[in-house]
Amino acid sequence: MKHSKYIYTAIVIATAIFFSACKKDYGNLNSPTIEQFLGNASKSELNNLVSGTESGMRNNIAFYLDDVGTIGREGYRFSGSEPRYVTDLLGANDATLSNSNFYITNPWAARYRVVKNCNILILAATNSSLISSSEKSGYIGFARTIKAYQLLLNLNLTYTKGIRINVTDPDNLGAFVNYDDGLTAIASILDSAKTDFATAAVAFPLAGFDGLNDAAGLLKVNRAIAARVAAYRKKWPEVLTALNESFFDVTKDFYLGVNHVFGTGSGDQLNPMFIPKNQSGEVRVAHASFAADIKNGDDRINKTSVRNSTASLNGLSSDRDVWVYTSSTAPLPIIRNEELILLYAEAKINTNAFPDAVTALNVIRLGHNLAPYAGAITTDALIAELLYQRRYSLFYEGHRWIDLRRYNKLANLPIDRTGDDVWTEFPLPVTEQ
Repeated sequence: MKHSKYIYTAIVIATAIFFSACKKDYGNLNSPTIEQFLGNASKSELNNLVSGTESGMRNNIAFYLDDVGTIGREGYRFSGSEPRYVTDLLGANDATLSNSNFYITNPWAARYRVVKNCNILILAATNSSLISSSEKSGYIGFARTIKAYQLLLNLNLTYTKGIRINVTDPDNLGAFVNYDDGLTAIASILDSAKTDFATAAVAFPLAGFDGLNDAAGLLKVNRAIAARVAAYRKKWPEVLTALNESFFDVTKDFYLGVNHVFGTGSGDQLNPMFIPKNQSGEVRVAHASFAADIKNGDDRINKTSVRNSTASLNGLSSDRDVWVYTSSTAPLPIIRNEELILLYAEAKINTNAFPDAVTALNVIRLGHNLAPYAGAITTDALIAELLYQRRYSLFYEGHRWIDLRRYNKLANLPIDRTGDDVWTEFPLPVTEQ
C-alpha cells in the first residue's frame, strides 16, 4: 500500500542519522546516507525525505494525546502493564511527573526526530542543483511548516520550561527559550515558510493532505497552524489574518483539513489511538464529566460509547469508551476546519466583535444538533460557550488541557481521587539536563 513507503523512508533516514551520530564510516549498506541527501539530491530523493517526514510525525502521537487528554480530564488510559498513566499523570499518592519516563521522553524525542528530518530536507533542497528555484522554495516551505508544528507540540508539553529552537548542529545545540519566545520563534518559522510558498511551484506525495499537497494548499495549511499559534499568543488580529489565508470556511465540512493517515500494508502503522469497544485490561475511557456536562441533543456524545461493563483501575472508573478513532486505519487530525471556525469565533470574542462570534459559534452548534446560542452576550459568557464547543468538537485531539491553561482555568478540572493533581507542564526530559 501507499503508506508503507513512508515507513521505509523514515527507517532509511533514521538509519542515516544513526550512522552519522556514531561518527563511523560504514559505507552505503544499501541505504542513502545524509551526505548523499545533502550533496546533490534528486527530486525523488527529496520526495523520500518529504514522505519520511510525514511518516515520522505519527510516531508516538498516542503518548502526546494521552498526556494532554489525561491531565485535561478528557479520559483515562487504563493499562494493566503501565500504571503511570493513572499515577504520575494524575499525581496519585504523591506521584510527580518524572523527567525520565515514557510520557515525556518518547513524544519529545519523536518530535525532534522530525525536526531533524526537516533540517536535512532544508539543506538538501538548498544544495540541490537538480531542482528549480521554485521547487526549492516548495521543499523548504514544507520543511519549515512541519518543523514549526513539531516544535509547537513539544512546547505545549513543557510550557514555561520552553524548548530548543536551534537544533541544526547536534554538537552545538541552541539554548532553551521560554514559552513566549518559543511561540514567537515558531510564528517566525511559519512566516518564513509563507514567504517560501509565495514563489513555490511543487506538489508532494502526501497521504493525509488531500487537495492541500501543492504549494497553494500547503500555504493554507501553514496559515491554519499560524492561526493556532497566534491564538496562543493572544494576537487576535493576526488570528483573523491567518485564517483568511488558510482553508477556513464556515460553509464547508468540519473535517476539511490535514491528517495523520494509517494503513495495514507491510511496514505501515495502525492508528495507536484506536482501541476496540468493551476491551478489558487495555482501554481508553472517557471521563465521567464528558457525558455529565454535555447538552441534551448534542451529537458529539457519540465520540464516546457506553460500555457493556464499567472499566475500573486504581480508584478510577468509567462506563464509556473513547470512540473518536473508530478503526485501526481511522485518520487522526493535524488541523481541520472545525478548529479554524472556533479560532475565528475566539478571535472575534476577544476583539469584541460579538455578533460575528455568535454567528460562528452557531455554525458549530447547528452542526451538532443544538439550537442557536441564546446566552448572555458578554466576553465571559461567550468564552465559556467557546470552551464548551472546543471541548466537545476537539475531544481527544489534543486541546482541552492547553485551552484551559491559556485561560487560567485548570483549577476547574475535576479531581477524582483525594490528593490527585492537575499539572501545568511537564519537566524537561532527562536527556536535556
